[in-house]
Amino acid sequence: MNIFDLLKSSIILFFLSPIFPDSMGNLAQYPPEKKDITITTLTNGMPKLEPSEVFLFTGNYYRLNINCPDVKNDLTGWRIEMKELLGNAHLRLVTVGDIEIHLQGLSFNAIECDEIGSAHVSFVPIKPGKYRFYVGNVPSAVGRPIGEAGIQEEGKFVFGHFVVK
Repeated sequence: MNIFDLLKSSIILFFLSPIFPDSMGNLAQYPPEKKDITITTLTNGMPKLEPSEVFLFTGNYYRLNINCPDVKNDLTGWRIEMKELLGNAHLRLVTVGDIEIHLQGLSFNAIECDEIGSAHVSFVPIKPGKYRFYVGNVPSAVGRPIGEAGIQEEGKFVFGHFVVK
């Protein structure tokens, strides 16, 4: 092999090799780090998020616990949509009560809390950014079709953010 072949091989290897180091194993390494969001209802009927910002790191495995402690019925429940985060994360598992849904990268539109309880979403954020999420009335509470996606303008709602670094 002459010097030109060696130089050519070195250049090809340089451009084909990753710039960043490998993930060093399973990105969804158990146990996930727990993050909580609690949604309560203020006296004026508005949803209250605690916290309204959730800080995450790319490549870390998280279990987001969405808690709805004061929902009274279907019409006073809250709908949580986090489309921006889910579009930039690897979704692993959704748990409601004792039911586990293993998604392995697929997605979903929303979680509706129409009774007291919690839902859990396990995921790995992939892309840094600030991702808005929506919490508002379930669509049927404002005369819209059940399961309708998006902001229910006629209802009560707030926004929170996931900040991924």
